[in-house]
Amino acid sequence: MQKYEYHYKKFNEFINNQNFSFEPHELYDPIAYTLALGGKRIRPVIALLACNIFGGKYENIISPAMGIEIFHNFTLLHDDIMDDAPIRRGKETVYRKWSPNIAILSGDTMFALAYKYITKTNPKYLPDILEVFNKTAIEVCEGQQLDMNYEDQSQITIEDYLNMIRLKTAVFIGASLKIGAIISDTTQENIDNIYSFGEHLGMAFQLQDDLLDVFGDEEKFGKQIGGDIITNKKTFLYIKAFELAKGESLESLKQHFITNHPDHQQKVQQIKKVYSDLKVDKYVRDEIFRYYNLSLIYLEKIQVDQESRNELKMLADRLIKRDY
Repeated sequence: MQKYEYHYKKFNEFINNQNFSFEPHELYDPIAYTLALGGKRIRPVIALLACNIFGGKYENIISPAMGIEIFHNFTLLHDDIMDDAPIRRGKETVYRKWSPNIAILSGDTMFALAYKYITKTNPKYLPDILEVFNKTAIEVCEGQQLDMNYEDQSQITIEDYLNMIRLKTAVFIGASLKIGAIISDTTQENIDNIYSFGEHLGMAFQLQDDLLDVFGDEEKFGKQIGGDIITNKKTFLYIKAFELAKGESLESLKQHFITNHPDHQQKVQQIKKVYSDLKVDKYVRDEIFRYYNLSLIYLEKIQVDQESRNELKMLADRLIKRDY
């Protein structure tokens, strides 16, 4: 995957040259710490990739790509507080390492920094970029609120859940590609189709993330395995399991989720067993590939050469066939 790896390397070089060592250190050190943790850098890299395959200029997209990455990490700082998550990318989360208040304020600063970088591009693209970015930022927050709402609601449907992850995750994947396309001066048809390609791919990506949260390798995944189970997250797996379970399986789900079993390790192991017995993982994989195949429909509509089309196809494969 030559182009993806090239843009990944270029973006890491750029981010490593950014300076966040300002006063007060309590505000900026968590920002530097977060951005230095690395991660997959998917969103900024695909923005660079989209701009490149449509013939856009690197100097017009690199700063907005940085804004995309900072915004993504801002959401993670706040999400980790709300989810009470102890680990992020294999390291202690910011609110644990410093404090929740510092994590909130550093996150707020990152939100402002994201806009600072987003606006560093050719002014002719700015209105369209800001329209996409603002819409996406609002949708991501809507998705997070729905996610929190579902914690207190007993009846959540698969449709409810899919809409939530569309807002919380998928639209940002689509928007990252769309911003890159806008900056390349490509056609509106290409812009619309690459967004839809990314949005459907983002759905598959999040469902894969949910699957890995239960069945993944913690060292590769970079987050606590079973975190969704421990916090009673109503994921696709959770909803499907309650839909399918009967008898002992249903009683086990109720015992561990509804009465909130105090032994986290035992809870994770028991729920994993129920999920496996019910073959919930198969239902999730079927849904992942449904969205993957929908993304390919939009990929075929994008007017690019075959080499670029292959790059986007490899991107899709990379995101949903990962084990981390």
